[in-house]
Amino acid sequence: QVQLVESGGGLVQAGGSLTLSCAASGRTFNWYNMGWFRQAPGKEREFVTTISSSGATTNYADSVKGRFTVSRDNTKNMVYLQMNSLKPEDTAVYYCAAEPRFGTAYEYWGQGTQVTVSS
Repeated sequence: QVQLVESGGGLVQAGGSLTLSCAASGRTFNWYNMGWFRQAPGKEREFVTTISSSGATTNYADSVKGRFTVSRDNTKNMVYLQMNSLKPEDTAVYYCAAEPRFGTAYEYWGQGTQVTVSS
């Protein structure tokens, strides 16, 4: 069982930056690939980025590539999402999620943190 708690959301002006954090419980954090997803009002949840269990591999949605950076610290059971050059269209609730490293689905989700980018 993994419990995930996101933090760091807030209100920022367009062009600004925010760093989201996701704290994970459990002693097997490094068994999980971690992902960030987001859901804007009236829209489907969408993939933002993922980082492998070791941190060696990352992938990004085209919409955030070059602006967002995902990282993790397996010694602290933490995942981070550094978001730069934020745009109003980045406004959404951001969720972190955990996928077993040899699995095919994200099994654990946090409660989400709101990010609002004003124009």
